[in-house]
Amino acid sequence: MFKHILVPVDGSEHSKIALQVASQLVASQGGTITLLHVPEPRDHEPLLVWGLGAVPSEASFEERDKAGKALLDKAMEEARAMGLADDTISTQLEHGEPRQAIVTAAKNMNVDAIVLGSRGLSDFKGMMVGSTSHSVSHDAECRVITVH
Repeated sequence: MFKHILVPVDGSEHSKIALQVASQLVASQGGTITLLHVPEPRDHEPLLVWGLGAVPSEASFEERDKAGKALLDKAMEEARAMGLADDTISTQLEHGEPRQAIVTAAKNMNVDAIVLGSRGLSDFKGMMVGSTSHSVSHDAECRVITVH
């Protein structure tokens, strides 16, 4: 049913669970997964992000990209540990506002579904403006599976 799934990852526990769900779907049906990360500056420093450490709020663009690539590498390791072969997993680093970057990437890649966590590393501002998962579910042109 799903031949290509986009999994946005930010290092949160919810994105780890989304990766598990997507991995199970791909393993049972065949297909591929693209892991997507959109580095963004934060007003606060999140605690440990998938065991990689926090990225300081004043980090440069290059430092956020480097941390984002490390996060994608870690997510790829986890997907492999869940039984996915290297040729079924790809990674992509995008820039911009996460909600829009996810929707645009999904459209450009012509994915069948987006699997994402219901909560990420957002702060209070994110709750006030609206969650990424909520926005993506309304704007995406493909199926969106939100996991808790």
